Amino acid sequence: MGLLEDKVVLVNGGSQGVGAGIVRAAVGEGALVVFTGRRAEVGGKLAADTGARFVRADLADPAQARGSVAQAVDAHGRVDCLVNAAGLTSRGSLLDTTPELFDQHMAINLRAPFFAMQAAVTDMKAREAPGTIVNIISNCAHGGPPFLAPYSAAKAGLAGLTRNAAHAHRWDRIRINGLNIGWTDTEGEDATQRAFHGAGDDWREKAAAAQPMGRLGQVDEIADFVVFLLSDRSGVVTGSVIDWDQIVFGGQD
Repeated sequence: MGLLEDKVVLVNGGSQGVGAGIVRAAVGEGALVVFTGRRAEVGGKLAADTGARFVRADLADPAQARGSVAQAVDAHGRVDCLVNAAGLTSRGSLLDTTPELFDQHMAINLRAPFFAMQAAVTDMKAREAPGTIVNIISNCAHGGPPFLAPYSAAKAGLAGLTRNAAHAHRWDRIRINGLNIGWTDTEGEDATQRAFHGAGDDWREKAAAAQPMGRLGQVDEIADFVVFLLSDRSGVVTGSVIDWDQIVFGGQD
């Protein structure tokens, strides 16, 4: 049996990148998976490839963030596990971020997980059933580079929310953890490097050579770790925000 055999797993932001990797890994471990995304063509292809159920949703709308849980419940009768993997990484510093950009980051990176968690925990409590939630955060929650000011602010908020919700619902047997992922090789990161940093076709090789392990983070490795946190094999752990990176925060040369 797989680690998530017959568990109903909702992956918000699951149509590409880390989210899509989690969808594949969860299906591979026996889960019934529902995932959301904004692009119907991309989501439909992943659904066809994996057998997971795709729900088109714009998570910037709190009603649709909550509605993603309702869609999973309609499909499978419950939600056992939630992953918040949607993320906006558009650039902005303290000095050049507009109110509009700031609000976009808060809407996707913080508000959407908040209201998806609200709906999922409500379902779990109504059934008096245990559950697990994993929030995909970022090492930028520790501070981040100057060009990711609103992103870092939102991710720091999500780290705090993860701990707050885990503490609030520990007696409900709902375990809530987060993963501060570092620089990861995804199609979204490729687009970001080209759009914001003028990167060429060799940016991955250059970036990998500059990392201690000689490579960027890999989607499948992150996905396997998330599946472990969602599963009963991760035991009683809750309220943990884990640095999944090759940067050692607090270390000095």
